[in-house]
Order: sequence, then structure tokens, then C-alpha cells
Amino acid sequence: MAQLTAKNLYRGQPGTSIATLYTVTNTTDYHTIVKNIIICNTTDTAATLDMYTVASAGTAAAANQIFSDFTVEGDETVSIDLSLVLAQNETLQALQGTSAALTLTISGVEHTT
Repeated sequence: MAQLTAKNLYRGQPGTSIATLYTVTNTTDYHTIVKNIIICNTTDTAATLDMYTVASAGTAAAANQIFSDFTVEGDETVSIDLSLVLAQNETLQALQGTSAALTLTISGVEHTT
């Protein structure tokens, strides 16, 4: 029987270099659905975000980018609803253009069978 578990996948500030925010656990028949991304710009200046879904042993590149220079205006919070499926061992990776400007809260559902 399938089990769904709501989960906070990431909460924090990505760096200005690409880094992994979340990895789908290496378990048989397991995947994660990213349902919501909240991006809060804690500065008074516009800031950008790049985000990628990267397959196991892959690298962040244009072919797997889901946000490219996504701009969040100063003192603004953006909520993005989606249904992004991440497969076994896939990662969610990101970087921001301005150090310590953007705080991300990423929530979703982990699914096991």
C-alpha cells in the first residue's frame, strides 16, 4: 500500500554557488512531489534564484533548470504552487545571485510503495 508523507523538504538560504537542497532517498519505489516553494527576499534589493532538478550522478545545467534568474523584488515574498516529481536519487539544487538575500521554504510529499 502506498504511503504519502507531507514534509518540509528544505528551509534556508542557498549559497551563491550551486548546492544540493534536497535528495530523494535511495529506497526502492520512492519519489517525492514538490508542491510549494516560498521565496522570501529579506533585503530591499531585487535578487535572483536559479534552481535545477538533477538526476543521480548528473550536474546542474540548462537542460535540467526549472528557474533561471528568477527575480524576487526587494522585501517581497513569492509562493509558487507546482507538482514537480523527483525520482529516486534525484536532487533539487539551487543558487542565489546575492548572498543571504533569499530564504526558501520548500514543501512536498514523499511517496513510498
